[in-house]
Amino acid sequence: MAVTLLDARGLKCPQPTLKITVMSIKIKQGDILEVIADCPTFEKDLRDWCSRAKKTLLWLREEGTAKKAQIQF
Repeated sequence: MAVTLLDARGLKCPQPTLKITVMSIKIKQGDILEVIADCPTFEKDLRDWCSRAKKTLLWLREEGTAKKAQIQF
């Protein structure tokens, strides 16, 4: 199981979730994408994306002024 990091800090909605969509093409089933972003709507956008894409949001937490999450594919 590989973990890939996506740093989306500084990007505004909808760019973080668009970057996740682009990365999702390269990630194998069972692997994890770890994302950090500071967009104010990131948490809601990420939860909506995971629901639509049928991916598992393992955890989401605040880290300073950003939010960090892991998505399992």
